[in-house]
Amino acid sequence: MSTGDDYTPAARLRLLQTEFLQPGRGRHHERTATATEPAMPIRAEVYDHIRAAVDEATEHTRAAAPEAGARPREADQVYSWMVEQTAHLAPERQRARDTLIYRHGLEHAIVMGDFKTVRRHACPSCGTWGLFWRRDREAAVCVNRFCADDDGIAHAWTLAQLAEDHITRKETSARRAT
Repeated sequence: MSTGDDYTPAARLRLLQTEFLQPGRGRHHERTATATEPAMPIRAEVYDHIRAAVDEATEHTRAAAPEAGARPREADQVYSWMVEQTAHLAPERQRARDTLIYRHGLEHAIVMGDFKTVRRHACPSCGTWGLFWRRDREAAVCVNRFCADDDGIAHAWTLAQLAEDHITRKETSARRAT
């Protein structure tokens, strides 16, 4: 049984580092043909993803709060560092931070092969729960046949758009609850 903490961006980043960075580790390893040259000791695409996420989070924090302290050495702690360093900012800046963190969580899930994570989101256009990840489009696509453009092509949403919609809905429901 998993806890809610398993789905945080920090937990997903930690899982990427421990289970998906090294080839052949974990329950999700790929089968490959016998190589004539030794394989890299790590999966370069996963390493590049982790590095890009940490760098983007750091740059965002430093742009929003130039007086921010040193970034933590552990990559999975960068998100809590972001929140701590930008807690004093205006609500719209905090919303941008929260959107970036949530988008990173979605991206980490996609890199790990968890495409079902987009199904937990309602379509921003029609509100139905019919989103599926399409690798070829690098987007979540709504399968509701009535949720299409004039040419009959299904609406597609980037992870950034899903994150923005999720944070906006969360804030709206919080405002209504008070």
